[in-house]
Amino acid sequence: MTMHRILVINPGSTSTKVGVFDDEKPIFEQTIRHDDEELNKYKTIIDQYEFRKNVILEVLHKEGINISKLSAVCGRGGLLRPIEGGTYAVNEIMLEDLKIGYSGQHASNLGGIIANEIAQGLNIPAFIVDPVVVDELDPVARISGQSLMERRSVFHALNQKAVARKVSKQLEQSYNDLNLIIAHMGGGVSVGAHKKGRVIDVNNGLDGEGPFSPERAGTVPIGDLIKLCYSGDYYINEVQKMMVGQGGLVSYLGTADAIKVENMIEDGDEKAALVYEAMAYQVAKEIGSAAAVIEGNIDAIILTGGIAYSDFIVNEITKRVKWMARVIVLPGENELQALCEGALRVLREEEEAKIYPGEFAVKSLV
Repeated sequence: MTMHRILVINPGSTSTKVGVFDDEKPIFEQTIRHDDEELNKYKTIIDQYEFRKNVILEVLHKEGINISKLSAVCGRGGLLRPIEGGTYAVNEIMLEDLKIGYSGQHASNLGGIIANEIAQGLNIPAFIVDPVVVDELDPVARISGQSLMERRSVFHALNQKAVARKVSKQLEQSYNDLNLIIAHMGGGVSVGAHKKGRVIDVNNGLDGEGPFSPERAGTVPIGDLIKLCYSGDYYINEVQKMMVGQGGLVSYLGTADAIKVENMIEDGDEKAALVYEAMAYQVAKEIGSAAAVIEGNIDAIILTGGIAYSDFIVNEITKRVKWMARVIVLPGENELQALCEGALRVLREEEEAKIYPGEFAVKSLV
């Protein structure tokens, strides 16, 4: 079998993660940190792409990695139009949507742009894999209860899809034949109901649904939120920060660091213990909701993300949901590996690269 060398790029707000893989084997991984002073030179996120591309190439050159041997470049998918999951070939429509920020501005939008810039010079393909805007919701899941609003699918699609495939292999079955509930627990929490290879329902882990997390408030009492918004005491950006960035553990305990919270608990902090338990309690409740979505026909419940390293959280969730199905714990995110595997599936002709934007997953109900 031909070996494929793949460069993967995952831009974040203040860093860029880079990896080089020979098939599934990582031969180089590094997180490149960017100083605020460097990034502040650029008016928009998209303006950073040339700077970040050059830094990546400099690091690879310094490490002695010959990019002429690459088979493909794969970038993190950004805030594109809603699309079904899979590996997508970067094309002009995608590049334009990334540049304008079709669904919002975020550093992840740079992934496909930088991948394409590098790949074009080498005459090799550029891909993205399972961006956060993956939308496979059933029509019934889009109904919010207010006709002016629809529920949106914004979640940790890359990691959820990757661990779904990994567990499917462990169970010696196809992902398309299994029903899985996957809880990704990191800075945000998303719990997806995976039915036969499609995420038919999931909480919007970005800005407003589901369990609270280290820094996000999740679903809050709506009446109190309305009163807060119209109290005259806060600007809209302040309320937004309360919900995303300063919600969850930060709101109650002043930190988003789960390790610090567990140290507080060990030192006898009863409030920290209650709040931490409540976070696990809410994740378990969301898993229960997902179980109803797939009518209790569950092959496995998977706990993943950085917080899945916490025995406390895993045990608290497991004791509440283990009666539904087996619980499998796969901690961490492994995003670079997931990007590599998405590209490999296409290069090995195990699946075809999808063409963006394809058919829109979201069809307005209003």
